[in-house]
Amino acid sequence: MSHAYRLVVSCPDQVGIVARVSTFIAEQGGWITEANQHSDLGAGRFFMRYEINPETIGLSADELGKRFAPIGEEFSMQWRVHDTAAKKRVVLMVSKDSHCLVDLLHRWQSGDLDCEIPCVISNHDDMRSLVEWHGIPFHHVPVDKNDKAPAFAEVERLVEESRADCIVLARYMQIIPPSLCERYAGRLINIHHSFLPSFVGAKPYHQAFGRGVKLIGATCHYVTEELDAGPIIEQDIHRVTHCHTAEELVRIGRDVEQKVLARGLRWHLQDRVLIHGNKTIVFA
Repeated sequence: MSHAYRLVVSCPDQVGIVARVSTFIAEQGGWITEANQHSDLGAGRFFMRYEINPETIGLSADELGKRFAPIGEEFSMQWRVHDTAAKKRVVLMVSKDSHCLVDLLHRWQSGDLDCEIPCVISNHDDMRSLVEWHGIPFHHVPVDKNDKAPAFAEVERLVEESRADCIVLARYMQIIPPSLCERYAGRLINIHHSFLPSFVGAKPYHQAFGRGVKLIGATCHYVTEELDAGPIIEQDIHRVTHCHTAEELVRIGRDVEQKVLARGLRWHLQDRVLIHGNKTIVFA
């Protein structure tokens, strides 16, 4: 991927934001290579994402941010500047289902996901050989169903030690404690099938088959304390019929989950997802 600075902005909507920001970048000699804007008329909120060619500016991302700060204050902005040369560090967490993990590792190895993976954490030891084959440290942290606190204390220690920018639950089948949700708010990504809350528990695709569902889908979202109710990043569906078996529904569901999680993570890594309340603006 080409080197860029990304300026991401969220602020109360008003006249002159685009002109002020664009003029500032031009005054630094900056060449805007991609521009995205959205006004949420109902919320009165404005969202912006600019990609800037660093070679046209001759400033570090930190220095650019310092010069931009007065504008951020003037417009009451929530903003950040990210230098794409600093790859985000993504910790993956998994249980026994391997399909999402395998897909993400392949995309990472091929360069499709521009990030670093400092480690994989699992409550089972099944994926160790796969992960270590990729040259990535694997941490087995069993979770005692009667006392989960020690396990998640260790998970939090490992995540902090890894200097993680983002955590991805690649079919990690444990409920994340509120402390971790709060600490990594907007940086903790999950994937789940589309059958919640209708088919809860074991074998949801088999339950859905028994009801004759017509759509298989998946949702990628940020994790909050409220289970599977965080801001949605991406969703997709696949139509099925009475001709499909329960096993085919499982296969189709896994395919959809992989694609949706990969797209959601990619957009997060590219700073294309802005959160406002419990919804997202995605400049995809």
